[in-house]
Amino acid sequence: MSEHSRLRWGIVGPGTIARAFADGLAHSRTGTLAAIGTRNPDRPGLGEHFPGARVHRGYEALLADDEIDAIYIATPHPTHAEWAIKAAEAGKHVLVEKPMGLTAYEAEAIIHAARRAGTFMGEGYMYRLHPQTARLLELIRDGVIGDVRMVKSSFGFAMPGFDPEHRLYSSLLAGGGILDVGGYPVSMARLIAGATVDKPFLEPEKLVGTAHLGQSGVDEWASAVLHFPNGILAEVSCSISLKQDNVLRVFGTAGRIEVADFWFASGKQGGEGRIEIIGNDGSRRTVAVAEPRRLYAFEIDAAAEAIRAGRQEFAAPGMSWADTLGNLKVMDKWRMAAGLEYEIEKPALRTRTLKGEVLEKRFERIGARTIAGLDRPVSQVVLGFEDFPTFASASVLLDAYFERGGNVFDTAYVYGSGRAERLLGQWMKSRNVREAAVVIGKGAHTPLTYPDVIGRQLDETLDRLQTDHLDIYFMHRDNPAVPVDEFVDAMDAEVKAGRIRGPFGGSNWTRERMDAAIDYARRTGKTAPMVLSNNFSLAEMHNPIWPGCVSASDDSWKAWLKERQVTNFAWSSQGRGFFTERAGRDKRDNEELVRCWYSDQNFARRDRAVALAERRGCKPIHIALAYVLAQPFPVVPLIGPRAIAELDDSLRALDIRLSPDDIRWLESGA
Repeated sequence: MSEHSRLRWGIVGPGTIARAFADGLAHSRTGTLAAIGTRNPDRPGLGEHFPGARVHRGYEALLADDEIDAIYIATPHPTHAEWAIKAAEAGKHVLVEKPMGLTAYEAEAIIHAARRAGTFMGEGYMYRLHPQTARLLELIRDGVIGDVRMVKSSFGFAMPGFDPEHRLYSSLLAGGGILDVGGYPVSMARLIAGATVDKPFLEPEKLVGTAHLGQSGVDEWASAVLHFPNGILAEVSCSISLKQDNVLRVFGTAGRIEVADFWFASGKQGGEGRIEIIGNDGSRRTVAVAEPRRLYAFEIDAAAEAIRAGRQEFAAPGMSWADTLGNLKVMDKWRMAAGLEYEIEKPALRTRTLKGEVLEKRFERIGARTIAGLDRPVSQVVLGFEDFPTFASASVLLDAYFERGGNVFDTAYVYGSGRAERLLGQWMKSRNVREAAVVIGKGAHTPLTYPDVIGRQLDETLDRLQTDHLDIYFMHRDNPAVPVDEFVDAMDAEVKAGRIRGPFGGSNWTRERMDAAIDYARRTGKTAPMVLSNNFSLAEMHNPIWPGCVSASDDSWKAWLKERQVTNFAWSSQGRGFFTERAGRDKRDNEELVRCWYSDQNFARRDRAVALAERRGCKPIHIALAYVLAQPFPVVPLIGPRAIAELDDSLRALDIRLSPDDIRWLESGA
């Protein structure tokens, strides 16, 4: 795109908001509407509302149009992620009408697709780039109302009547107020809180939220209180069946600011906006912001400016990627506090990936290996699956891992009080991948570390996972006060019952107890433990993270693992952040890092990992994971990404080959 050429836009989904965007395009400095994609090209009014635009039958046809530079996504909320990702992968720049995704998890996947494609990706909050917003922030920074203490903002309207088919009342279309209009007061509150400390935005440290869920299950009216770290409180509310005054009020020590319908600024077609300043003494003055340009033209021109400059996201006060993710995380918490989960997010309906595809292994990214006692290969790295709030949020990462060739999922009876097992079970059923998955289960965690607990917990685990067996099982902690033969007997019974169909072993067990268990099983003809799940990392854990944790990283452990050839499913294989840029040498750093990992030996190893990473063109954390994979005994590391970007970053380690000399040098410098 040259400096003076106009960006050729296509619109996916020619609805009401798309018409406003098209009007903005017609009055922008940088863009032109070239085409629209619609599933109903014979729909009346297309020529009137989108004059001169080519009409493509279906969205895929629009994305395949070589004469389109950028795409505006104006479909219903649940399909934003699908078409934004597909558009980025088609090489198009993308502007997604708010919200970018239903959750921050979806938005992270969208942004990752754009990052990989090298294309622009932005979220359309049109007011953010309007001169009235800039003037408001200027007044706040200038202290016209003193120090800001509180923000109150609402966006609420009353639909003429309940219509279960209307998108705003449909749980299948993620209706309700929070996602449709609640993001406006949330984003403005975060923007104002940031302006008071010269930042583009600020994230709340606390949130209390609630909502009234109507007969269709969506939030008809909702409120939340946000508490920011600089002491500012924000009261935000939204509604679709209740008219509110829709006035932004910013309270300071010297007065307040009021702006009506701030999201419309000076109007969709231009006009004059008004910022009212009321002093504590009762004085009033109006700051008028006259702006003839169309409301949506500002985000269109800002997107073009970013694209011309080679940027992939909006500059402030537009919604940068971090801003979009922060805003959605607030709305995620608000929805969770209100108990709001849309039907379209639940397992029965969300049976496909974010791109709308049937889940399958799509490319060879994660290799496989065999381990003793299991009848199928396991992937080189295991997905540690522990803490996701909902099925929809978990499925984003689970799908991505499976598509890349991953098939081993680590969970435990105690994770999330059973939520992790339930979510994994729902995912396997919805995707029909139980036979392709290798499921690791763990039970008998402190304080219930007894053999007779295993069977009872396994009953619940299998029910949560919606399966009749586990592929690998670990006793999650050991209890040295119990004879080891009692644990082996309990595990042998589950193996013979067919509820554990692969190897079992101990998680956080010592060598002595593992040896005793193996020897007892061999003497008595019982099934012997064949796997281990202890910490193993280039950085040796010198203090347990939690009571009862066992590290297998020292030389004596490595000798034992090499001799026994017991496969170690290694947790915290990357040192829990010790090898990232965030970890320093300051005792004020993360308490867990300091207590568990900080030692002269570990810092020396990290320094060598940094040096080797510089030579290999990667990060120290990649070297740390490659170190685990390169051991002369079977190790399958557990990784715990929360987003696709983190998953793909970890997988870079699979491309690194370390020789025995590299391993020795990383360990000792020799």
